[in-house]
Order: sequence, then structure tokens, then C-alpha cells
Amino acid sequence: MRPAGPSWPKLRIMRSLWALLAVLLASWRLWAIQDIPECTWQVVLNKFERVGKNGMSDRFFDQEPLETLDSVFTPLVDAPTDQGEKYLSFPYYLKINYSCNGESSEAQVRKGHLTGLKPVVLVTFQSPVNFHHWKIEQLQIQMEAAPFRNKEQCIADEICVMSWYTPMPIKNGSVVMRVDVSSNGLGPFIPNKRFQVNINGFLQRQQDNTLHFTVGNEIFSLIPRYFMNVSSRPLWHTVDQAPVLILGGIPDEKSVLLTDTSFTDSFLVELNIDSCWVGSFYCPQASFTATIYDAIATESTLFIRQNQLVYYFTGTYLTLHESNRGSGSWVRVLANECIKRLCPVHFHSNGSEYVMALTTGKREGYVHFGTITGKDGGLWGPPPSCPVVNCSITWAVFDAGDYNLLMLVEIQDPTTGNDNLVILYTIPEFIPDARGLQFLMILGTESYTNFPMVPKGMFYNPYNNLLFIWGNFLLQSYNKENFIYLADFPKEQSIKYLVNSFHGDTAIVTETEEIWYLLEGSYRMYKLFPSKGWEVYISLQVMQQSSLYTSSETMVTLFYEDRKLYQLVYLMNEKQGRLVKRLVPVEQLLMYEQLGNHYLLKRQGNHLTLSFTSFCPFTVMRLRDLPNPQIYTRQERYQARPPRVLEPSGFHDENSLAVYQGLVYYLLYLHSKYHKPYADPVHDPTWRWWKNKKLDQDYYFYLASNLRSASNVYIEMASYEKIYDLKAEHELPERIFLDKGNSYAFSVFLTVREHSFEFQPERVDLGVVLADPGCIEVVVKQKVLINRNSVLFWSEPGRRWPGVREEGCLPRPPVQVFIGCPPGKRLAFDITYTLEYNRLQNKHYFDCVHIDPEMPCFLFRDIFYPFFLIQDLVTGESGSFQGSYVLTVVGGGPTIDTIKEYSEEEIYRFNSPLDKTNSLIWTTKNTTTTKDSAFNIMTHQSLGIEWLCLENSPCHDTIPHTIFAPEFFFKVLVSNRGVDKSTYCDYQLIFLLHIHGLPLSAKRALFILMVSSSVFIGLVTLYITFCLLLPLMVKACSALRWKINNIITSESYYTYTASSRVLSGTSGTRSRGSSSVSSGVSSKVVEGNQEAPEETLKKQSIT
Repeated sequence: MRPAGPSWPKLRIMRSLWALLAVLLASWRLWAIQDIPECTWQVVLNKFERVGKNGMSDRFFDQEPLETLDSVFTPLVDAPTDQGEKYLSFPYYLKINYSCNGESSEAQVRKGHLTGLKPVVLVTFQSPVNFHHWKIEQLQIQMEAAPFRNKEQCIADEICVMSWYTPMPIKNGSVVMRVDVSSNGLGPFIPNKRFQVNINGFLQRQQDNTLHFTVGNEIFSLIPRYFMNVSSRPLWHTVDQAPVLILGGIPDEKSVLLTDTSFTDSFLVELNIDSCWVGSFYCPQASFTATIYDAIATESTLFIRQNQLVYYFTGTYLTLHESNRGSGSWVRVLANECIKRLCPVHFHSNGSEYVMALTTGKREGYVHFGTITGKDGGLWGPPPSCPVVNCSITWAVFDAGDYNLLMLVEIQDPTTGNDNLVILYTIPEFIPDARGLQFLMILGTESYTNFPMVPKGMFYNPYNNLLFIWGNFLLQSYNKENFIYLADFPKEQSIKYLVNSFHGDTAIVTETEEIWYLLEGSYRMYKLFPSKGWEVYISLQVMQQSSLYTSSETMVTLFYEDRKLYQLVYLMNEKQGRLVKRLVPVEQLLMYEQLGNHYLLKRQGNHLTLSFTSFCPFTVMRLRDLPNPQIYTRQERYQARPPRVLEPSGFHDENSLAVYQGLVYYLLYLHSKYHKPYADPVHDPTWRWWKNKKLDQDYYFYLASNLRSASNVYIEMASYEKIYDLKAEHELPERIFLDKGNSYAFSVFLTVREHSFEFQPERVDLGVVLADPGCIEVVVKQKVLINRNSVLFWSEPGRRWPGVREEGCLPRPPVQVFIGCPPGKRLAFDITYTLEYNRLQNKHYFDCVHIDPEMPCFLFRDIFYPFFLIQDLVTGESGSFQGSYVLTVVGGGPTIDTIKEYSEEEIYRFNSPLDKTNSLIWTTKNTTTTKDSAFNIMTHQSLGIEWLCLENSPCHDTIPHTIFAPEFFFKVLVSNRGVDKSTYCDYQLIFLLHIHGLPLSAKRALFILMVSSSVFIGLVTLYITFCLLLPLMVKACSALRWKINNIITSESYYTYTASSRVLSGTSGTRSRGSSSVSSGVSSKVVEGNQEAPEETLKKQSIT
């Protein structure tokens, strides 16, 4: 053992070295943080012909795929692509660059490429409104950008200007897309950035190949009087569904601001409307103005109000309506009504969007309710009226979840009423006296001030059932009947509009352009602008020479985007005006406000030290034990990497980019076509793409590694796949879906400050606020870790999770919990196991004569045992359906082309065990039925189906078209609705079932037997007769032939003799002197021939 004494000096030296190293590392760390440039991603759209050109960008207008890839894929003979498939292309590419410190640097981009930087693009498609026409799904595709050298001339030894490109995919039913750009972890540090890339259906291509707005004419000059010192206005649209946003309020101009990028850029457009003035006794109007006061954007339609007129314009969105070409001009609705205000409905429901219009004038007190389907200006039903005769409706809110209409009504005569409407709450006449409290529960017993309450509007959040009534006050309620008065808002101010993130945040804009902030679930309001925190923040921005802040500016609107608060501001700088979108840093402003009010100067030695008081009892909040997100978020994700190019520099060309386009298009095509009733043996949409090429993947790799691949492109099959195992990113998801009996559990780990106060676990607690406690149960468990100054909470949260509630601490963002059937699950016919089980039970299996691998046949006389799968398209899981279901035949025919849909009456007769008309198609030995005993209830353990095809059924007495037994195609509907209590999902599956070997009816069988027997007997009789008469017929034919031959021979002889004589006489008469010798010779010969027979006859006679 070594002595302890000599080691002490070494220990002191080591401590000194470690201290010095810590100082050096700390200084290097500070230097490194300051030295890191502030970089940001830049994304624009390019069409194929603009790829590789600098300074070019396109608008997202074209929506149809391009058929231009045949010449690119045809040469790929040694590639896993199928030559028989047709690969199409999306019309746009995403061009990706980045800039640092606000300046684009070509050298930095080249450096990023050489150091291995590759942008990763994640495109998220927003689900459509009309779920009746389009499938509801949460779909993403992750792509890796391909480097491309620009087409400009440069020195050959240098890398020229370059960019990265990826296809910009389009999905049917989706017009709103979010593009998230991140780094692959190599090269410079660039924060992730999100872009809104939406389809603009209000553009039209002119003959000169330029794009113009269909709603009006673009104004290229932003005149200061349009914006400076003009009151801000709210931005109204269907949340997460409107691709194009519209904002009015331009004074004395029929112009609006349009944007398809959430005001990253915008356009000032003068609308093509008639601007009529309808002021009259029936429709009073104090003065005429061209200003567009109200503007609402929905998924495909824009609504505006000018004076008392309402117009709409529907865009051209082929991805939504396929054949819809949009409006040709602005269309006026409610032509016989005077409209004083449009009220938005922020959320869609039941496959539709909604807009409300309040009347004025002679028909004061009505609400016109418009249901927007996207193809026109909506269906405007009979308007609800006030609950009393003499009243005025100030505002209206529609609760789409409960389908209730809430109205803020000013009553003139409360004695008369309307039985169809119910008064939920009566607003006090005066503002309550809070007496120094932050909030006050209004019970009717409190005292009031002399300030009258002036209600101006309402706002409703369906996620937490929170209703606001606002004016020169702010009331909130969770049940629409009991209200809480928030006393922090000054009664001298008046609220102009509210902005809600629908994630727990509310921003308030007053008539004097003040901005207030309220955290939902709390009762304290914070003034953001003007405030001390705002002054500190502006001073810091000026010190950093930010271009987003000037001394002369006007706020145009305030809105939330992705849980963040943004301003659209008009800035004046050196007589040049521009619109900018800038972030309102709520957390920083609140922190600066707190630091400005609570700080201390403590003396340490000979100097003073500045310290701040924090009201938050913990320093670190970490989320732990988060489950994999996909099973709860229901987010489907595909992955696509560009094909590898064999060029040493690694740059792609136009052909390889076109191949990338075709592969991404085909990947999404397989996704859209995967929803078929028959389940594949492998539950994956890409299985059919590569199933015949997997064995050759080593060969393709060999060709690529030896630079022998066709077109210098190597397609790696593993680069195009569906991802099922995404990991949690240490944050709560935005929304989760819970089926019956499911739960979502996680842990919250809080670490207490080390030097601020003595550890007191009772000061830290976890609060959970639920929007509907009757539907969700929450369990919270606490574990104190004293040795680590920490508290661990284990929780199963509900619909709204605000996090830790403590004075001075901002809670975590809430989580939206949707109770019901999670999207992305489907019921499929398990044909593989059905065939296997039927073969096992029936001891045999006979397929059709003409085999169809996509639709195998089943024999009529065999018992049919169907099995079904529950396939999770998100997680890739596929398991047997264990619940109950009802199977009914809803259609059928002897061929696929002659399948007929049955009526409800026919469906009952053909499937119900109660049928007495002898019409059943099938039956089962199961005794379980529905409550009305109308249909049989089956499970995976059922005893099977026996085919009957009774006399009055459509499959009875099917006529065979060939020599084989008759066949029939049944259209089968399987549904678990109302009979399965294991899930909230109402599964429904419709598939075709091919049955062969159907028996004939007795009459038709007897008829066919008689006809067949008659034909057989006739053929046998004919054969016997033929065999008996054959010798006589042969003899008669021989004699007849001999006689005919004799007759022909004799006639030929006499004919020949007569013709010879005639020929001889003619020759002697026609001879001339020149031919006398020959004629004499001929005559002698003839005479000799004539004498010869005579001599012969004489000899014969003598003999």
C-alpha cells in the first residue's frame, strides 16, 4: 500500500490544473457561443425549368402531376423500378439555402456542403375538412435534400453557386402544408425552421404565362396612408385549414392583404367588386365607404363585408374538389339582407365550415348561418332570431362540438320571449368592485362600481370549454352559466378583439392598441405593450441593429401561429414603408418585467453584485418516461432519400432530380392505394413495390459500386420506406388520441434551486386542468428525491395539461386529448388466414378455374369461415379482430360488371334470420343477434357461414355462361357499430367475395337434364343408324360412281372422235401452195390412222 503523505502535493497540483482548465474551458465556451453565427434556413419554390437558376421563385399554383418522366425512367433497366409502371412528377421543387447574420453567403453554403451538411425536409399534410370525401389522416414525408450545382458559368476548378433541392409533394385533399427544415447534424449549426407552403387557388395563368389574382388586381405600392396610424384588425380564418389568409381594413379602399405563407410575404390586392351602396330606410347606412371591414378565410372560399353587403369567392382547388374550377368573380350572398357584422367560426365540424352574419336595419336581431362545403358560397338556412322581440345581436359564437349557437344580445323589452332559445346568463349592468382581488366570482351578492359594462363580443375555446365575454371588462366561464370577473384588466380600457392560440394562450388588443396576455386556466393578466419589459426588449433589439424595429411603426394585426404570437407591422424607414412579420416574445417580456421589479444589490467584498429574485421554486423541468409518440399522435411518416449519383463530386443533375420526383410521387401513390379491403401478407404499403426486387438488391449494389448503373443513378430500396418507430423528443405532443381503456403516462422531473432557499417539497405541486372531467380520469403520484433536491411526478394527463401551477412559473403547453377512435386504424379482410383456416376445416380447397391471386374463390358447398384484421397504419401493427361484428350482403351479381346494390328492404330479406320470404343468401349456427334480432352477430370464434341462396334470393338459379358451374360475386359489408363494446371505433369494411360452384335450381336442372338426354339419345340413334346404313351406302355409292365413270368415258370418246374429224376437214380446205407438202403428209397420216382400225377389225373378225 502506498503512503498517503506524498500524494497530497500532487493532489494540490491536480486541483490547480483542473481549476485553470475550467477557466480556460469556460472562456472558450463563451467565445464559442459568441462566435457561432446566427444562421437561418431559406426555402423557395421552383418549377422544373427554373431549377439551378438564381433569384427565381414560383407561386404554389399548379396542382396536377406532370407526365414528363417516361424518358427518364425508361433507361433505368438495371434498377429496381418497374418498367411497366408509370412514374409521374410533382410540379414543384423546394429550393433550400441558408444565410448567416441576415446575409446570404455562397461560400458558407459551399462550406456546409463540403463538411457534410444535408438539409432534412419534413412535409406535413393537413387533413381536409370534408372527411366524407377524403380520408382523415395525419401524414408526413421526410426527405433528404439533394445538392445541385447552379447553371451559371464559373471557373471549372471551383464549386459554383449551389443549392439543395427536394420534390414538393402534393396530396389529394390537402391544401395546407407545413415544411420543417433541419440539419442532418453535420456542418454549421442551423436551428430548425418551419415554413408555411400552401396552395394558392386564387391565381390564374394568363396568355403571356404570367400569374394574376382572380379576386382582383395586385397593387405593388404600399402607400403609407393604407397602414400608418390605422387601427389594427383581427385576422379571421378556419384554424389550420385556410391556405390563403385575407385581411381587410384598408381605409377607403376596396383592397385586402392576401398571403399564402402566413404573412411571410403578402400581396395588396384591389378586389373586383361593384361597391354598391344600399343605404335606405330599409337598410340604413350613415355614410358610404369602400373599406372592407370583415374578412374571413376558409379552406377554399373567401368572405368579405363591405358596407352592408356580403360577398364570397371560391378558389380553384383541384386537390379538394377535383372538377372545381372556382368562381369567375365575387358573388353576393344574402342580397335581401343588411349585414352589420360577420362572425367567424374558428373550427370545422361534420365535414363543413361555417360563417355567421348579423343583420341590422328593419330585420335587426337575426343571425344568418352559412354552411360552407367549398364548392359555392355555402347554404344559408333560416336565421335564428333574438330570444325576445325587440333586441339587437352584438355577437354570435357557434359551438361546433355540441352544435349550439351562443348569442350576445342587447334586450330592449325583456317581457316578451322566444321559446326556441334559452337565456343562459344576464350580464351585470355595472362593473363589479373587486376590492384589490385579481378575480371575482360573480354570484349576485358583490358590490359594483359606477362604470357601466359595455359588452362588445364573445370568444369560445372548444378544447377547454372556456367562454369569454369581453368589452371594457373580461368575463370567463367554463360552463357558460357561472362567470369569473378578471380584475387585472383596467375598466378604463376597451377590448377590440381577442386572439387565441388554442393551446392555452390568449392575447388581447384594446382600442388604444395595447396588448395584454392571459394564460388560460389562470386569473392574472399581463400587459405586454406598452410595458417596461417591452422597453428593455426594444433597447436590446436596437443594440443588435435589428431591421424589424423602427421608431415609426404601426401594428396591422396580431395572430398566433404554431403556439407563438406574431405581429404584422408596417415599418417606415427613410420614407420607405414595408410590411414585416415579427415574433412577440411573451416569455422574454414577462421575464424582463419581473427582473425590472425584483432585483437586489448585494455587497460581496469590495464590490456590489446584482441578483434577481425568482418566484419559480425550481430551475429545471424535464419530461421523462415519454412513450413513443406515434401510437398516440397517429402521425404517419414516410422516408425518402435521393438516389445516389455516381459522379465523384456528388452533385445531382436534372435527370437524377427527375428520378427523385418520380420515386417520391410513386411512394405517396402506394400510400393512397393501400386502403384496399384485402390485406396483404405483409402490412406495409411499400411491400408490393420491392417484393420482386429484394433478391436482386446485391446485384444493383454491385453495379453501382463498379460505376455501371444505368444513367449513373443508383436507387436504394431501403431509402423509400414507412417509419414506424419514431422516438419521443423530450416534449409533450400537441395532441393525442385515446381509444377506450387507453392511457398516456409520463413523468415530470423538477429540480429545485441550489442556493435560493431551503428545499421545501410542499411548495412544489402538480396541477392538472381538465376540460371535461367526466370523460377523463387523471392519476398523479409524487416522489420526493431529497438527495437530489428534486420532485418526481408521475401522471396520466387528460385533455388539457397546463403543467406546474406556481406563482412566477409559466406552465407547460397543454395537450389536446381526443377521446374516440384514433385515426389510422382500419378493418381488413384477412384473406391469408381465411384460406388457411378454411382449408383446414373443410379438408380441401378448390379455387376457381381462372385463378385470380387478388381475389381467391370459395366453394359454395363449403362452410365459410371469415377472419378480419385490425391494421394500424401508423405503428405497422396488424392483429386479428377480436370484437363482434355484423356481416350483411349488400350487393351482388354473376359478374363484377353486373353487381347490383341492394335496397334496405332487400338487405333485410337476404340477411335477416327473421325473413319469412324464402330469400336468405346465407345462414349461421350462431344464436347471438342484435337487440331487434334482425341480424346475426358474429365473432372470430363463430361457427362459420353456410351459403343457401334460397328461391327468392338473387343468387338462386344462376345461369352458367360456360361449361363450368355458376359463379357469383357478393358485396359484403362488415361493421361493428352498435355490437362491439371493446373500442370506440366504428369499423366498416366493404369487400367482394367470389363464390363458385353454385347449384342449379330443380327446374333448371331437370330442364338441362332433359335437353342433354334428348341430345345424347339423338346423337346415339344417329350413330347407330349411320353404322347400319354405312355398307349399303358404300355399295350404292360405288355403283353410282361406276356408272358415272362409264357415262363420262363414253361421252368423252365420242366427243373426241367428232372433234378430230372436223379438225381434219378444215385443215385440207385451208391449205395453200406454200404448205401443200405438209398438208399432203398430214392427210396421209390421217388416212393411215383411219385405215389402221379397219385392218384391225378385219383381223379380229378373221380370227
